[in-house]
This record gives sequence, structure tokens and C-alpha cells, in this order.
Amino acid sequence: MKTATQFSTAAQKYAQAHAAHYAERDLLGALRSYCQVIASHAGAPEAGYSRAQILGIVNQVVPAAELLAAQTELALQHLRLDSDGTATASPA
Repeated sequence: MKTATQFSTAAQKYAQAHAAHYAERDLLGALRSYCQVIASHAGAPEAGYSRAQILGIVNQVVPAAELLAAQTELALQHLRLDSDGTATASPA
């Protein structure tokens, strides 16, 4: 179970990432900071907020066609064809 101190630390780190993102307009720094929040506080609500912010940055900086191509390739890597030709998720 997470303690209040752990969540307040997550909130502080998220606030720093958010400031880098919006006040400083440092997208690379913000992206790194959001990733750190997720890595160090995976169970905190701020990890979910960070994921949403990362998706926003990705959508802002990666051209839509390039993003679709990368997502399609990633999906293809995670799918395999069964002997009958149907696609099923590969084991994780």
C-alpha cells in the first residue's frame, strides 16, 4: 500500500514535470520527467496523469502518418498468425 508521503512525492515530481512542460515549454525535459514519475510511482494517480501528458507530447511532435506507421508496426510485432490465418495476440 502506498503511503501519503509517497503520493506527495509523486505529486511534487508531477508538478515539476508539468512546469517543465507548460511553463518552460521544455518538451524533452517534461517527457523525461513524466517517465520518471511513471517509473518511480507506478501506482500513484500522477503516473496516470503522466501517461496522458506523454501521449499529448507524442501527438504534438510526431507527424500523424509517422505515428500511425509506428503503431501499426508495433501491433504487427505483437500479433502472430495462427495456422488457420487468424491473428491472435502473442504471449507477453
